[in-house]
Amino acid sequence: MSLQNNIDKIFQREDTIEKLLVNPSELKPLELAELSKELSDIKHITELAKNKYLLDKELSDLSELLDDKETDNEIRSIAVNEINALKEKVTNLEKNIQFSLLPKDKDDVRNVIIEVRAGTGGDEAGLFAADLFAMYDKLSIKNKWKFEVMEVSETSVGGYKEAQANIIGKDVFGRLKFESGVHRVQRVPETETSGRIHTSAATVAVLPEAEDLEIIIEDKDLRIDVFRSSGPGGQSVNTTDSAVRITHIPSGIVVSQQDEKSQIRNKEKGLKILRSRIYELERQKRDEARSKDRKSKIGTGDRSERIRTYNFPQGRVTDHRINLTLHKLDEFMEGEIFDEMVENLTLQAQEEELKNLS
Repeated sequence: MSLQNNIDKIFQREDTIEKLLVNPSELKPLELAELSKELSDIKHITELAKNKYLLDKELSDLSELLDDKETDNEIRSIAVNEINALKEKVTNLEKNIQFSLLPKDKDDVRNVIIEVRAGTGGDEAGLFAADLFAMYDKLSIKNKWKFEVMEVSETSVGGYKEAQANIIGKDVFGRLKFESGVHRVQRVPETETSGRIHTSAATVAVLPEAEDLEIIIEDKDLRIDVFRSSGPGGQSVNTTDSAVRITHIPSGIVVSQQDEKSQIRNKEKGLKILRSRIYELERQKRDEARSKDRKSKIGTGDRSERIRTYNFPQGRVTDHRINLTLHKLDEFMEGEIFDEMVENLTLQAQEEELKNLS
């Protein structure tokens, strides 16, 4: 279907929704909210289309001017320059319209559960995992998201073996979904006396939070074990068997929670993480079934894939999926220029989606 046909359909849908919204009292609250949101999204596209129509009209008028044999050379030269500039604007507008017409990922609006784990590199990997976890906390503050720590397992030197948080807010998954994968760090550890640069890694998983009604977990599919909570080095945190290990038998997914003193609260947290992991598993299956041979440049989101390198001696962070390097690593770790990275990743993903649809 041509771009113009798609634009025509969008204008028709805009007209339909506006007629439905003339009498909002006749609509159910949920239906009213959904139509209002859809209309807001559509109006963004129709405004772009109206701008394109005006530019097309200008191009047509200038072309007529060039076709007129009585047009003098000076005016003709000006018209040619304006036509070239307008054509570039039209091309950019068409690309923006095409991006806006792409199917939206319905999971983009979801909250997330983010999991950070130390990878290769010993104590330094644990310290880097803690730094990444802190970076997502600062990013949440910047975006006015709520960052709820769910589980933290510390190392003996203050790093994290693993840490989990529930991030709640507007379009969280859409902004963080490209973070899944292996994050590599190059820096001189505090414990390094010779000043030698070490390379370590941490893995990040970003899971869209699943609602209770979306993922039904039956008791018969669960094995729940309780045990005594322990801190770094096996040190006991409390004297009750409050820690919970939940095994989802059909998928083999295992979740452990021990942050809370209450066994019930640990179980609630564990089930929330379990639902999100099962949802993510189903999401991956759905995506694979939809396009088995698709290989996006922005990566698969697999936790085994190296996605980014943080080079502290040179003060730069490089995303390997889009070959983008930012020379403001300190600011990036504070969450200050994170949006620049996300916008480039999103643009690359959109361009790949356009290729797959063509």
